[in-house]
Amino acid sequence: MEKQVSKPTSDIGIYLRLLRYTKSSWPYFILSFIGYLLYGAMEPTLAYLLQLIVDTLESPGSEGARSNLTEDRIFIPLFILGIFVIRGIGTFFGSYFMALIGTKLVFDLRVDMFNKLSELPSSYFHGESSGRILSKLTFNTEQVIGSVTQAVRVLLREGLTVIGLFGFMLYTNWRLSLFFILIIPFIAVIVGYASKRFRKLSKRIQNAMGGITDVASEAIKGQEVVKIFGGKTYERKRFYDAAYSNRRSQLKMELTKSLNVPIIQFIVATALATIIWLALDPDISENMTAGHFVAFIGAAGMLSKPLRQLTEINSILQKGLAAAQSIFEFLDEKSEKDQGEIQAKSLQGELVFEKVSFAYPNTDKLILDKVNLVLPAGKTLALVGRSGGGKSTIANLVPRFYDIEEGALRVDGINAKDYGLDDLRRNIALVNQKIVLFNGSVRENIAYGHLAEASDEDIIAAAKAANAWDFIEKLEQGLDTQVGEDGTLFSGGQRQRIAIARAILKDASILILDEATSALDSESERAIQQALNSLMKDRTTIAIAHRLSTIEKADIIAVIDQGQIIEQGSHDELLARGGAYANLHAQQFNDVDG
Repeated sequence: MEKQVSKPTSDIGIYLRLLRYTKSSWPYFILSFIGYLLYGAMEPTLAYLLQLIVDTLESPGSEGARSNLTEDRIFIPLFILGIFVIRGIGTFFGSYFMALIGTKLVFDLRVDMFNKLSELPSSYFHGESSGRILSKLTFNTEQVIGSVTQAVRVLLREGLTVIGLFGFMLYTNWRLSLFFILIIPFIAVIVGYASKRFRKLSKRIQNAMGGITDVASEAIKGQEVVKIFGGKTYERKRFYDAAYSNRRSQLKMELTKSLNVPIIQFIVATALATIIWLALDPDISENMTAGHFVAFIGAAGMLSKPLRQLTEINSILQKGLAAAQSIFEFLDEKSEKDQGEIQAKSLQGELVFEKVSFAYPNTDKLILDKVNLVLPAGKTLALVGRSGGGKSTIANLVPRFYDIEEGALRVDGINAKDYGLDDLRRNIALVNQKIVLFNGSVRENIAYGHLAEASDEDIIAAAKAANAWDFIEKLEQGLDTQVGEDGTLFSGGQRQRIAIARAILKDASILILDEATSALDSESERAIQQALNSLMKDRTTIAIAHRLSTIEKADIIAVIDQGQIIEQGSHDELLARGGAYANLHAQQFNDVDG
């Protein structure tokens, strides 16, 4: 069953959910808190030191006072050094252990997000660009770390400093100190307005970053098309617009931040100026020594920096909350439905489509319309017809890349939905028209996933059967040769043969071939076709092919048009019928002869 996560409905809810990722790091948090507590305690200690120095210098010039002064000349410098040593230790403990918490948070988030990727249905990837998904995985998680580590670090360090200084001020003169409380509502109003502004702009920045990665990713993948079709100017304009949108939002964010800080500083300075004006009134400061007065003013002055930094964390916090909201929306996406409980270590491979109708998510157009089809175990079904007719859709329904909402697909007499997804897919091998190779060795690409424990002998046998061993053994590092990202170091035909070797090695009872020989030259195609014919023997196979010469020996040929099967039978039967298949066959061979 899919795990349902309650979605946070407020900033507090989002932040609390984010903090759950730091649960296991509570010992680090305690050490960090102790460090910042030491740091914060040293600020009022410095203010007290000012009082001590002034009172010492103000002492009468008696012999006893001179003796105390001599002792203080040794004590005070050591006191200063001690304060900065303790503050340094506190800074180290606070910063380092908070960094440990932050890096673990980002690590856990990224792992959860990547794990979620493997659970999402195919419809999600068709509706969301890879660039935006990557932006969430990289940029957004970096924004989150600031809201947890930097924001909490400033909140603890500067917050404890403010508490310490204000406590010292209350101790020194409580009546003057209470005046500082009057400025809190003014600061709250400014911070509240800035928060909304920061959140709105943070979302814009994240969307703009997604646009940047989109354009860059497409330009990199399609660099050959860009060059051939003169798309440089167009792509540069797209990237410029995306980057400019990001820059504009960043500048608006900085403008809000730049105005927010001086306004709050001015309010604090006004309060400080008023306190000094009041402190100079003899009636208020009559019980204060010069040392007390200097220490009070010093503590009040020291409040300016931590208060400024506390207001600055608002922008960091809002960036992180906006990023966290985006991340949690991703994590809360519905996973693939996997309610099947039937385990199937091996299947015979009989496939029966019963009145299957299908439309892709968020669309109304029927791709398949009441399709009925029976494919006995061990037989080969070839799907032919015009592009867009529904051939690939039929093939995609077998491994349940999409679920059937109307009708049913039965595998060995059991509804495909009743099988566990992993069990069902373990019995299916797939060779796509668009070959997918991973940035690893040839061995790792053939013996991929469940096949990772395969022996070299089995891998080589599969490569030979796919007519791939001839070029693999000539490579400098053989099976250990790196294929590059998406197999770019190999030709299209070589990549396709590696993918076919992967399917041969899997030895699954159901085989899906979607234009499996489309990237091969005529000589290689003949060799591969022989390997595929051997592979398909006694194996349930669905083959999609535009070149009818490759599927003439199929047990069943089904002609798909506008989501319906308009003809089915063997090659000879369909030719004799003189219908749609015969017309397609005649058209292709006339084109070849011409």
